[in-house]
Amino acid sequence: MRAHDCRPAPLEDVLSTCKVIFVLASATTANQGFLGRRELGFLPDGAVFLLMSRAAVVDFPELVREVHSGRIRAAIEVFPEEPVPADAPIRSAGEGVLLSAHRTGAMPEALRLIGRLTVADAELVLRGLSPQLWRRADPTLASRLRSQPVSKT
Repeated sequence: MRAHDCRPAPLEDVLSTCKVIFVLASATTANQGFLGRRELGFLPDGAVFLLMSRAAVVDFPELVREVHSGRIRAAIEVFPEEPVPADAPIRSAGEGVLLSAHRTGAMPEALRLIGRLTVADAELVLRGLSPQLWRRADPTLASRLRSQPVSKT
């Protein structure tokens, strides 16, 4: 991190100083509800919370409570239940929330870019050169980050 002019910081510091929080995490049995009442409470008033990966990472009822209070705003494209029921509390949060289907990565522009990057790396490999984007995952890290089934208990 330091090589890229970044500094490690405790989660509380990040949450309390950032006005925009992007949540991009796989859901595992170890991180269900990782961002709950305590963590959401660190967000500054007026913060924007973007939930783009897996709803299980956030204590969703607490997120809904915070948005309904008007203290924070949210853009959400993943939900505990999909499709989102018509009577789901998040639907009545008013202007403080933007709801979307989980389709951002499947936009035509994104798919074309993924295709171009994949072909460019394949061409490098075929010429005996190292790829620019492909990386071999560290097996121990990959096994820790791989999504695990999330129990409904």
